[in-house]
Amino acid sequence: MAELTERKNAAISRGVGMTTQIYAERAENAEIWDRDGNRYIDFAAGIAVVNTGHRHPKVMAAVRAQLDRFTHTCHQVVPYENYVTLAERLNDLVPGAGPQKTIFATTGAEAVENAIKIARHYTKRPAVISFAGGFHGRTFMGMALTGKVQPYKAGFGPMMNDIWHLPFPNDLYGVSQDVAVAALERLFKADLEPERVAAIIVEPVQGEGGFYEAPQGFMSRLREICDAHSILLIADEVQTGFARTGKLFAMEHHGVAADLTTMAKGLGGGFPISAVTGRAEVMDSPAPGGLGGTYAGNPLGVAAAHAVLDVIEEEGLCDRAERLGQRLKQRLAGLRDAVPEIVDIRGPGFMNAVEFNIAGSDRPNTDMANRVREEALKRNLILLTCGVNGNVIRFLAPLTIPDAVFTEALDILDESIMAARG
Repeated sequence: MAELTERKNAAISRGVGMTTQIYAERAENAEIWDRDGNRYIDFAAGIAVVNTGHRHPKVMAAVRAQLDRFTHTCHQVVPYENYVTLAERLNDLVPGAGPQKTIFATTGAEAVENAIKIARHYTKRPAVISFAGGFHGRTFMGMALTGKVQPYKAGFGPMMNDIWHLPFPNDLYGVSQDVAVAALERLFKADLEPERVAAIIVEPVQGEGGFYEAPQGFMSRLREICDAHSILLIADEVQTGFARTGKLFAMEHHGVAADLTTMAKGLGGGFPISAVTGRAEVMDSPAPGGLGGTYAGNPLGVAAAHAVLDVIEEEGLCDRAERLGQRLKQRLAGLRDAVPEIVDIRGPGFMNAVEFNIAGSDRPNTDMANRVREEALKRNLILLTCGVNGNVIRFLAPLTIPDAVFTEALDILDESIMAARG
């Protein structure tokens, strides 16, 4: 591994960070084996990509069948039916009011870029509002919308203009939804007339920002404000989508329909594909050629996405996400008396997190989170941290993880948290 890491360091930009020094050789469901044959339990799922597990048989079969037909024509040149059919499925599944239409792209950042393009074109307005702690990608628009400087914005120069950030409601840090709404009202009075705002973009559960869930009622209040000022509401479901939160889309927890929804990650089950779905009249605003991309809606990604949607329904993965999340949160709750550093355990479905502070204080304990991650890796469990302060462990195992493997992982997690305390 050391020799391969040296080669990696010599060949690849250091800007491409790596959480582990594991080099994958093969993977199956919730397990990964490295080049030396070591087995790891994967609680990252490629950052919420393989919700249906590594190499799900139905996904692999769908992709193999598509490989035997064709791999690329560019839908804008020679279209294909399964692209149309997938759009029809998403138009029916994504929460929305009235007829919807869809476009496909390749990455989550690209979906966000297209959503902003569509919103600006439809409203003929330039400004966009997002939230502190939010993450929307690494392109320049994505960086501008993202509410976290390190490592995403630092040193990359001026961001896109007319992007405005608001506090995200978070009771743990004393930001109620009333405070967040009041900040928006102050913004409209002091700095930005609402008639200049094209869209408000929000994650129903902040991903990189720390797995903080928008409180009940907040989305309804945003919807009312957007409707009052003819502003579009964009739900960024790139990380929350496809059964991760116990619903196919996290906005279903709020009973609110966005005007535009961005999605990627879990949609392709390991194959690159993203999408924007929204109100038909909004989606039809750009002229032909204004949207698209050479690889947008690649046939292999489209085939995989059809299989992913089938698996979620056939295997009841929304319900399974709820059950897995409850087991995980109960296990973590059982540690609170012995681990005073645990300040919060949260998350809908199986999009869960545990946050650490310095014991007896409100100061973030970044070191504790990192030690837990490192101790888990020693025991062959892959974990990810997140949060503006880096003091949160997030849990994103495949929803298809076998019960025995899940129990094994929970035992390792217990040991790792206790070991991290020293």
